[in-house]
Amino acid sequence: MQFLVQNIAPIMFAGLIVFLLLGFPVAFSLGACGLFFGFVGIELGLLPEALLQALPLRIFGIMQNDTLLAIPFFTLMGLILERSGMAEDLLDTIGQLFGTIRGGLAFAVIFVGALLAATTGVVAASVISMGLISLPIMLRYGYDRRVASGVIAASGTLAQIIPPSLVLIILADQLGRSVGEMYKGAFIPGFALTGLYFLYIVILTFIRPHWVPALPLEARTIREDNGSSGLRSLLILTIISTVAAVSLGQNYAQVLGWLKGEAVLSVATDETIVVSLCAGVILAFVIALVNKATHLGLLSRMAERVTFVLIPPLLLIFLVLGTIFLGVATPTEGGAMGAMGALIMAMSRGRLSMKLLKQALNSTAKLSSFVVFILIGSTVFSLVFQGVDGSKWVEHLLTSVPGGQVGFLIVVNLLIFFLAFFLDFFELSFIVVPLLAPVAEKIGIDLIWFGVLLGVNMQTSFMHPPFGFALFFLRSVAPATAYTDKLTKKLIQPVTTMQIYWGAIPFVIIQIIMVGLIIAFPGIVSSGLDKKAEYDLDKVRIEMEATMPDSMEQQDPTAGMPDAAGGAAPADSSDPAADPLKALQDSLNKPEKKN
Repeated sequence: MQFLVQNIAPIMFAGLIVFLLLGFPVAFSLGACGLFFGFVGIELGLLPEALLQALPLRIFGIMQNDTLLAIPFFTLMGLILERSGMAEDLLDTIGQLFGTIRGGLAFAVIFVGALLAATTGVVAASVISMGLISLPIMLRYGYDRRVASGVIAASGTLAQIIPPSLVLIILADQLGRSVGEMYKGAFIPGFALTGLYFLYIVILTFIRPHWVPALPLEARTIREDNGSSGLRSLLILTIISTVAAVSLGQNYAQVLGWLKGEAVLSVATDETIVVSLCAGVILAFVIALVNKATHLGLLSRMAERVTFVLIPPLLLIFLVLGTIFLGVATPTEGGAMGAMGALIMAMSRGRLSMKLLKQALNSTAKLSSFVVFILIGSTVFSLVFQGVDGSKWVEHLLTSVPGGQVGFLIVVNLLIFFLAFFLDFFELSFIVVPLLAPVAEKIGIDLIWFGVLLGVNMQTSFMHPPFGFALFFLRSVAPATAYTDKLTKKLIQPVTTMQIYWGAIPFVIIQIIMVGLIIAFPGIVSSGLDKKAEYDLDKVRIEMEATMPDSMEQQDPTAGMPDAAGGAAPADSSDPAADPLKALQDSLNKPEKKN
């Protein structure tokens, strides 16, 4: 019995692992384990009976959490866009655009995967869409099955780290930080990871060119009547839009001052970038619309197709992420605008139906309920775990790791990588992250940076053979038996499960490299964050003394009076009235509240 009392925290954690390994649902495993050990702790005298009375208040707190509203909004936006045929049009168009070069289809899949990640944020939708559309084409024209399956699964998982990612919303909530700041921190790492995927395919085009062949001439369907590709007018349109965006960016302060009717000395860099990009994209879209309406023939078929297919999702990205980054909208409001924008896009394409809307709403309700039930279960577990001093046990366990911050980060990332073989990112976020965050903060690690690092690591949970969910999604749509291609009439051999697993391994290694790069170069994350205001308290003191000399001289009436021993009694430094500057400094150093 004494052993149980002294070690109830590790026994409770081990009990949770047993529940999960037995196959019970995560939400119920967390809740049942928390309640069971809560009653055990009360019987052993370790916990007061009143502790469990805090559960209803915690659950109502979850229901009142506005941040979690972003999850159903972004999920609905992604499902509507995916089911309205946006992914199909993007893959077809970008595949034709890049198809003239080796690895073109793989480049198209990565590009579209990143674009879908920035608009949908749903891994399953991205992987299944690209698996259904791109995999048969890649097999038709001789792509290696391992490369084809690996690039599709990995590109789909970009939705985990590129905003508006659902995992970043949950991590921000669990870490007690702003979702907007988490999005800003993840922006550069997400696209850096996309660049590493591109680099891997580029290397393959040199060392294994027969694995990633270019499309044959007869497969390039978007061509001019004279047989040309039409890329020249697309290049000219891109140059015009880029020049317009750069010019606006350089003169944005003057333009803004002209609109406001007063001088504007400086504008935030992120605002300048977002507005300039929007202007360039809108200009290209307007040129394409005018050309199509007037039949001027200034743009090729390829230029028109790329403009009309690519620009609407880009505008949606700027609408959602731009307003969040500029502080115009909270992530919840941005998600609501994104969902409305997705409905408008689907309606404009003539693909919005009641059936599609019902399916999207049904899937959104299921996912949102899944997240909330896990959060309720994790709340029950964490309340009891903290009651039995489990947080202190974890803290002592991790702070004793040699190597300081680096040693802690290595151990934590190895732990997350190992657990990702068995748990998905929801379970890791709700079970493991709340235990790690207090320790990370105590040893001086910024929690936004820490959250992005964990987000990149958790991305591997979708790619781990043999339990990666992205691999399961791809397996469900990949051909399991030989079939005859409808276009070439050739017999296409099936994609085996081992080929999918082997194809995933290089991309898991790339994700691990990205984790190492973030640890080695923290600026990859921190450079995207807003710079914290720094205050020179000496200057503040000078200005306060100049403006309020009398108030600065006024102190506690008892300060300086003789005490019982005949000496001068010192002013109480803990009293804010005794030192206004100390009170100001304390207020400036208070942690920011999350959005």
